[in-house]
Amino acid sequence: MRSRLWLTLTVALICVAAHAQWTDPTVDVPAFHAASPVRSAVLPPILHGKELSGPNFQLAWQVKVYQDAAKVSRVLYQLPCYCRCDRALGHTSLRSCFEGLHGAECGTCAKEGFYAYRMTRKGWTPSQIRKGIERGEWKKIDLDTIADGHRHS
Repeated sequence: MRSRLWLTLTVALICVAAHAQWTDPTVDVPAFHAASPVRSAVLPPILHGKELSGPNFQLAWQVKVYQDAAKVSRVLYQLPCYCRCDRALGHTSLRSCFEGLHGAECGTCAKEGFYAYRMTRKGWTPSQIRKGIERGEWKKIDLDTIADGHRHS
């Protein structure tokens, strides 16, 4: 009985390790839209103005990422969010994170949103930005410095 239990646990661990080793992150991309929304599309608004106050907006970066997200809304629509809010919250793209409070509460969303804004300002296309996000380039963002004018790597 005991040896069967150990055998079962060993096989289960091998399966989990094998799956993790061979999972291709470029195939397991979170939800996003392949193209910009049509011009006539009415999308939910990104939080703005007085909505960017209160307990969820105590830090300067929380307000800044929403202000920047509003400037690149159509780009965010075409980007995935690696916090996996597509699975947990039903989000359809990184833009969804800024339609509610999630972007202020999640460092992944905030960093990806600011990364998208910064790269758009540099002239990158949504496709190029998406590839950068998939490579994890957003992880270099330091949220504590984005609202005070510091340069970023």
